[in-house]
Amino acid sequence: MKSKSYAVMGALLTVALASPAVFAASKADIDAGVARTRHEFSHLDPQNKDLADKAYGELVFPELTKGGVGIAGEFGEGALVVHGKTQAYYSLTAASIGLTLGGAQHSEVLLFMTPDALNKFENTKGWSVGADAGVALISSGSTKSYDTETLKKPILAFVFGEKGLIGDASVEGAKINQIER
Repeated sequence: MKSKSYAVMGALLTVALASPAVFAASKADIDAGVARTRHEFSHLDPQNKDLADKAYGELVFPELTKGGVGIAGEFGEGALVVHGKTQAYYSLTAASIGLTLGGAQHSEVLLFMTPDALNKFENTKGWSVGADAGVALISSGSTKSYDTETLKKPILAFVFGEKGLIGDASVEGAKINQIER
Protein backbone atom coordinates (compact mmCIF):
# COMPACT_ATOMS: atom_id res chain seq x y z
CA MET A 1 0.00 0.00 0.00
CA LYS A 2 2.87 2.39 0.84
CA SER A 3 4.50 1.85 -2.55
CA LYS A 4 1.22 2.80 -4.25
CA SER A 5 1.12 6.04 -2.19
CA TYR A 6 4.70 6.84 -3.24
CA ALA A 7 3.84 6.18 -6.87
CA VAL A 8 0.79 8.45 -6.73
CA MET A 9 2.78 11.17 -4.94
CA GLY A 10 5.58 10.87 -7.50
CA ALA A 11 3.14 11.09 -10.41
CA LEU A 12 1.44 14.17 -8.93
CA LEU A 13 4.79 15.78 -8.28
CA THR A 14 5.96 15.09 -11.83
CA VAL A 15 2.82 16.67 -13.27
CA ALA A 16 3.17 19.68 -10.96
CA LEU A 17 6.81 20.29 -11.87
CA ALA A 18 6.18 19.76 -15.56
CA SER A 19 3.32 22.28 -15.52
CA PRO A 20 4.36 25.29 -13.44
CA ALA A 21 1.87 27.41 -15.37
CA VAL A 22 -0.81 25.73 -13.23
CA PHE A 23 0.56 27.72 -10.29
CA ALA A 24 1.14 30.96 -12.25
CA ALA A 25 0.56 34.15 -10.30
CA SER A 26 -0.39 37.46 -11.86
CA LYS A 27 2.13 40.29 -12.23
CA ALA A 28 0.27 42.21 -9.51
CA ASP A 29 0.47 39.24 -7.11
CA ILE A 30 4.18 38.74 -7.76
CA ASP A 31 4.90 42.48 -7.46
CA ALA A 32 3.03 42.70 -4.13
CA GLY A 33 4.88 39.66 -2.77
CA VAL A 34 8.25 41.01 -3.94
CA ALA A 35 7.61 44.40 -2.29
CA ARG A 36 6.56 42.72 0.96
CA THR A 37 9.59 40.38 0.92
CA ARG A 38 12.07 43.18 0.18
CA HIS A 39 10.62 45.16 3.11
CA GLU A 40 10.85 42.14 5.43
CA PHE A 41 14.41 41.39 4.27
CA SER A 42 15.61 44.94 4.92
CA HIS A 43 14.20 44.83 8.45
CA LEU A 44 15.74 41.47 9.44
CA ASP A 45 19.19 42.99 9.88
CA PRO A 46 20.39 46.60 9.37
CA GLN A 47 23.16 45.33 7.07
CA ASN A 48 20.62 43.76 4.70
CA LYS A 49 19.37 47.13 3.46
CA ASP A 50 22.95 48.34 2.94
CA LEU A 51 23.80 45.19 0.97
CA ALA A 52 20.64 45.48 -1.14
CA ASP A 53 21.42 49.14 -1.86
CA LYS A 54 24.91 48.14 -3.07
CA ALA A 55 23.64 45.24 -5.19
CA TYR A 56 23.37 45.58 -8.96
CA GLY A 57 20.20 43.48 -8.87
CA GLU A 58 17.94 41.56 -6.50
CA LEU A 59 16.17 38.34 -7.44
CA VAL A 60 13.29 38.00 -4.98
CA PHE A 61 11.13 34.92 -4.44
CA PRO A 62 8.44 35.79 -1.87
CA GLU A 63 7.28 32.22 -1.37
CA LEU A 64 9.04 29.03 -2.36
CA THR A 65 7.07 25.93 -1.46
CA LYS A 66 8.74 22.55 -1.04
CA GLY A 67 7.12 19.27 -0.15
CA GLY A 68 7.13 15.58 -0.70
CA VAL A 69 7.69 12.10 0.61
CA GLY A 70 10.95 10.65 -0.69
CA ILE A 71 10.55 12.48 -3.98
CA ALA A 72 10.07 16.20 -3.44
CA GLY A 73 9.42 19.29 -5.50
CA GLU A 74 9.85 23.00 -4.98
CA PHE A 75 8.21 25.88 -6.84
CA GLY A 76 7.90 29.63 -6.60
CA GLU A 77 7.71 32.78 -8.67
CA GLY A 78 9.46 36.07 -8.20
CA ALA A 79 11.05 39.03 -9.93
CA LEU A 80 14.40 40.56 -10.73
CA VAL A 81 14.59 44.11 -9.36
CA VAL A 82 17.28 46.47 -10.65
CA HIS A 83 17.55 49.98 -9.16
CA GLY A 84 14.11 49.58 -7.56
CA LYS A 85 12.32 48.58 -10.79
CA THR A 86 11.12 45.15 -11.87
CA GLN A 87 13.09 43.98 -14.91
CA ALA A 88 11.64 40.50 -15.43
CA TYR A 89 9.71 37.70 -13.77
CA TYR A 90 11.19 34.30 -12.91
CA SER A 91 10.16 30.88 -11.66
CA LEU A 92 12.21 28.50 -9.57
CA THR A 93 11.51 24.79 -9.92
CA ALA A 94 13.34 21.95 -8.29
CA ALA A 95 13.01 18.25 -7.79
CA SER A 96 14.89 16.08 -5.36
CA ILE A 97 15.19 12.43 -4.58
CA GLY A 98 16.31 11.35 -1.14
CA LEU A 99 15.19 11.43 2.44
CA THR A 100 12.50 14.11 2.25
CA LEU A 101 9.36 14.17 4.36
CA GLY A 102 6.96 17.05 4.88
CA GLY A 103 6.29 20.46 3.47
CA ALA A 104 7.56 23.98 4.07
CA GLN A 105 7.72 27.48 2.63
CA HIS A 106 10.37 30.16 2.75
CA SER A 107 11.41 33.40 1.09
CA GLU A 108 14.62 33.86 -0.84
CA VAL A 109 16.56 36.94 -1.95
CA LEU A 110 19.60 36.70 -4.21
CA LEU A 111 21.76 39.81 -4.36
CA PHE A 112 23.97 40.24 -7.43
CA MET A 113 26.89 42.21 -6.02
CA THR A 114 28.83 42.66 -9.28
CA PRO A 115 27.72 43.72 -12.75
CA ASP A 116 29.28 40.53 -14.16
CA ALA A 117 27.21 38.30 -11.83
CA LEU A 118 23.99 40.08 -12.85
CA ASN A 119 24.89 39.95 -16.54
CA LYS A 120 25.71 36.24 -16.37
CA PHE A 121 22.36 35.55 -14.66
CA GLU A 122 20.36 37.60 -17.17
CA ASN A 123 22.04 35.90 -20.14
CA THR A 124 21.80 32.28 -18.96
CA LYS A 125 18.68 30.20 -19.61
CA GLY A 126 17.93 27.70 -16.86
CA TRP A 127 20.33 29.30 -14.37
CA SER A 128 21.08 27.15 -11.33
CA VAL A 129 22.12 28.63 -7.98
CA GLY A 130 24.14 25.60 -6.96
CA ALA A 131 26.11 25.54 -10.22
CA ASP A 132 27.60 28.98 -9.59
CA ALA A 133 30.62 28.71 -7.28
CA GLY A 134 30.41 32.45 -6.54
CA VAL A 135 27.20 32.10 -4.48
CA ALA A 136 27.27 32.45 -0.70
CA LEU A 137 24.16 30.94 0.94
CA ILE A 138 23.12 32.80 4.06
CA SER A 139 20.12 31.34 5.89
CA SER A 140 17.63 33.26 8.02
CA GLY A 141 18.42 36.55 6.28
CA SER A 142 20.96 37.67 8.85
CA THR A 143 24.50 38.76 8.03
CA LYS A 144 25.67 38.68 11.67
CA SER A 145 27.19 35.21 11.62
CA TYR A 146 29.12 35.59 8.36
CA ASP A 147 32.58 36.98 7.91
CA THR A 148 33.61 39.70 5.50
CA GLU A 149 35.04 37.13 3.05
CA THR A 150 31.61 35.50 2.67
CA LEU A 151 30.03 38.89 2.02
CA LYS A 152 32.56 39.56 -0.78
CA LYS A 153 31.08 36.81 -2.98
CA PRO A 154 29.53 38.03 -6.26
CA ILE A 155 26.12 36.56 -5.35
CA LEU A 156 24.61 36.45 -1.87
CA ALA A 157 21.60 34.16 -1.38
CA PHE A 158 19.45 34.78 1.70
CA VAL A 159 16.85 32.26 2.87
CA PHE A 160 14.42 33.37 5.58
CA GLY A 161 10.85 33.24 6.85
CA GLU A 162 10.73 29.46 7.05
CA LYS A 163 7.25 28.03 7.76
CA GLY A 164 6.24 24.42 7.99
CA LEU A 165 8.04 21.23 8.85
CA ILE A 166 10.25 19.32 6.50
CA GLY A 167 12.99 16.78 7.07
CA ASP A 168 15.29 16.89 4.09
CA ALA A 169 18.52 15.09 3.29
CA SER A 170 18.42 15.11 -0.48
CA VAL A 171 20.31 15.98 -3.62
CA GLU A 172 18.53 18.89 -5.24
CA GLY A 173 18.65 20.48 -8.67
CA ALA A 174 16.94 23.89 -8.89
CA LYS A 175 16.50 25.87 -12.09
CA ILE A 176 15.53 29.52 -12.42
CA ASN A 177 13.88 30.52 -15.68
CA GLN A 178 12.43 33.76 -16.96
CA ILE A 179 8.66 33.70 -17.37
CA GLU A 180 6.23 35.91 -19.27
CA ARG A 181 3.59 37.75 -17.27
